[in-house]
Amino acid sequence: MKRYGVPVLVFLVGALLISPLWAQETIKIGALYNLTGGMSSIDVPGLNGMKLAAKELNAAGGVLGRKVELISEDGKTDQTTVANIMSRFVNVHRVVAVGGLNDTTFVLAAGPIAQKAGVPFVTAGATAPQIPDQVGDYMFMAPFGDDAQAFAIAEYAYKTLGKRTAWILTDQAYDFTLTLTKFFKQRWQQLGGKIALQDIYRSGDTDFSAQITRLRAQRPAPDALFVSAIPNEAGLIVKQLRQAGVNTVVLSGDGFDTPLLISVPGPRLADNVYFSTHAYVQPDSPTATVRNFVTAYRKEYGKLPENAFAALGYDTLKLIADALRRAGAADRTKLRDALAATRGFKAVTGTISYEGGRRVPRKSVTIIRLVKGKLSFATEVTP
Repeated sequence: MKRYGVPVLVFLVGALLISPLWAQETIKIGALYNLTGGMSSIDVPGLNGMKLAAKELNAAGGVLGRKVELISEDGKTDQTTVANIMSRFVNVHRVVAVGGLNDTTFVLAAGPIAQKAGVPFVTAGATAPQIPDQVGDYMFMAPFGDDAQAFAIAEYAYKTLGKRTAWILTDQAYDFTLTLTKFFKQRWQQLGGKIALQDIYRSGDTDFSAQITRLRAQRPAPDALFVSAIPNEAGLIVKQLRQAGVNTVVLSGDGFDTPLLISVPGPRLADNVYFSTHAYVQPDSPTATVRNFVTAYRKEYGKLPENAFAALGYDTLKLIADALRRAGAADRTKLRDALAATRGFKAVTGTISYEGGRRVPRKSVTIIRLVKGKLSFATEVTP
């Protein structure tokens, strides 16, 4: 047998001690997003936000003395793919928690799998307020509910813009769009607003001429157009309305918080639009916390945040990290309990508290105005 001298033995032992075999195990967290397909314009920024948060956490020493490791796969805007990825996260990668997804339909495909496995799942941007009750006690929401944002945009249109009669166009394919319309209509009519016509389309449609023809036939013409759409159709609907000579104010929710709202119609036609969302992520934001996030995001990616979903992804991982510290261990059940006990967590998109057994935070809603291709802050309200 070959013999080693003392210096060589010391070197070998030291190498083993600092090798990956002896390194502290990472805390694995799933980052589930649709990076291609109809949700990509909001989900890619969401993942970027989570990655930025992970980098900051690890630079500061990690969580519970361990590095955070994000495990990410592309859900491809497909419910079956999303469900399969969640199964791999919880059963193969053995993540302690999952964050991500910005649409209710996809959360409802993946959530029950996490619930059955006892894995906390924090949706970054899905807004149907019934999600936690539908999925179970391991399901949490980082954003406000659709009731909050629909009420906010309805009240702003009625009280501030002085609108009284609305045309409503709704995508029939998604839980989000159906829920948003339900709550907008409820609050609009409570305020005294009238509904001129309700029309529908199916996600993936590219020609809205029939709906626009029916809109233009309304007498008297409605003075507000509420469009409940996912990001993929937001810009296309605005473009075709303006090309048809319909310049009436367009209202919507956070499905309009996408770069496609400007890039598809172009700056000239992307005009006279108001939508509710989670934060105004621009350098001139009135909130210091948001401005700091914008600076960090631009430093990391060389561009401004594309929309508020970047901030929601960031907030989601920071929320999970905060709960892990309070739990004191990377344990799924303890983490669930710590998340449920969250009170007053200061996030970029507002303060997160889960109170009264509800796992939907009551947060402020930002209204953004779009004029000639330029976004600006309109107001912030707490419904």
